Amino acid sequence: MHRADHHPSRRAFLDATGAMMAVGLTAGCTPDSAQPGRHAPAAAAAPTRVAATGRHQAGITLPQPAQGNLLAVVADLGAAVAPGPLLAELGQAISALAAGTDPRLLGLPPGDLTVTVGVGTRLVRTAGASLPGAADLPRFSRERIAPRARGGDLLIQICASDPLLLPVVAAALLDQAGDRVHERWRQSARRGTNVPLGNGLTAPRNPLGFIDGIVGPHTATEQQRDLWLAGPPAVAGGTLAVLRRMELDLPRFAALSLADQEAVFGRRRASGVPLSGGPVGSGPDLGAKTPDGRYLVPADAHVRRANPAVVGAGLMLRRSYSTDEPAPGLLFISFQNDLRTFTATLTHMDTADALLRFTTTTASATFLILPGFDRQHPLGSRLFA
Repeated sequence: MHRADHHPSRRAFLDATGAMMAVGLTAGCTPDSAQPGRHAPAAAAAPTRVAATGRHQAGITLPQPAQGNLLAVVADLGAAVAPGPLLAELGQAISALAAGTDPRLLGLPPGDLTVTVGVGTRLVRTAGASLPGAADLPRFSRERIAPRARGGDLLIQICASDPLLLPVVAAALLDQAGDRVHERWRQSARRGTNVPLGNGLTAPRNPLGFIDGIVGPHTATEQQRDLWLAGPPAVAGGTLAVLRRMELDLPRFAALSLADQEAVFGRRRASGVPLSGGPVGSGPDLGAKTPDGRYLVPADAHVRRANPAVVGAGLMLRRSYSTDEPAPGLLFISFQNDLRTFTATLTHMDTADALLRFTTTTASATFLILPGFDRQHPLGSRLFA
C-alpha cells in the first residue's frame, strides 16, 4: 500500500471517512436488529485508555497484550525542517488524540489508542553520530525493496482495537505536520488471536498458522537488560525498532505436510511446544536427538537459527502483523536496545533458516523510538534541544 507520491487531501479524507461511517451505520441496522422485541447484543466493554505520557512511549509494552490493529506510516522531513519543534507538536497532538479531546477524531472514542514515534538514522546522526540509532541496517538476502521503501526519517506507529481510528489518527498527525513531512509508505496490519502461553503471557498466531512472539523480554528485568536504552541521557527510556514488511509464499508453505511445516519452525503448530518437548514457553532443547541420532529440532529450523543463545545476542520484543495489501504477508517489528541483536540474528538466519525460503522483504527501516514525554519534557526535546 504505497503512498510515496502524495497523501490524500483533507477534503478527500473527510469524504472517504464519512462514506465509511455511513456504510457502518447502514450495515448495523439490519432487518433483524430493527425488529421490535429483538434484544440487541450487549455492547463490548470499552477498552482501557492508555496514557500517552510517561518514561516510555506507549505502544511498546503498553497495553498488554497489544491491540489487534496497526498502521505504520514512514515519512521524510523536508531538508530545512528542524525536528525538535515538529516532534513537540506531534507529542501535543498525540496527547490530545489519546485523551479524546482533539476534534480531528471526528467523535470517535479513543479507546486504547497508542501512537509511538521514532526517528530515522539521518536525524539521529544530526544529533550525534555515535548515538544509538545512528547506524543504518545492512542489506540482507531475499530483499526486493524499492528505494522509497528503504529507510526514512520518521515512523508513526498507530495501534488500536478499533480499526476505524487508524486512518483518522494518521490524517490528524499528518495534518499537524503539514508540508514539513513527505510520506514514503504506509502499511495497515492486524494481529491474530492471542493464545495463552502460561504465566499470564499470550502471543498471537502468524499468517502461517504458528504462534509468534513466544520468546522475548517479558519480565521487567529482561526488558531493562534487552529492551530499553539506558543511556546516554538524550535517549534513555527509548528503544530501537526494526520494521520489515515481507511477502509470504502462503500456497507453497500450505502445500507442505504438517510435519514439514513444524520442521520449518521447530515447534508444534497447534500448541507452540518445541519439537524437543517441554512447556510452550520454554526454550527448545537443541541437543535433543532421536534414537537414531537425528536432532529433534532440525538444523535449519527457525527456533534454532534465531535462538538468542546460538546467535550470541540479546532478546527482541517481536511483533508480527498480518497484511493483505500490497500482497499477503507479514509486517514484522522488533524492539531492542542494541541493533546488533537484530542484525546478528538475521545474519545467522540468512545462511540456513528454513523459514526464509518462504519470505521476500519489500520494505525495511530502523528507527530510534524516542523516550517518553510529558508537559515538562516534550517529545524529542532531550535529543533535539
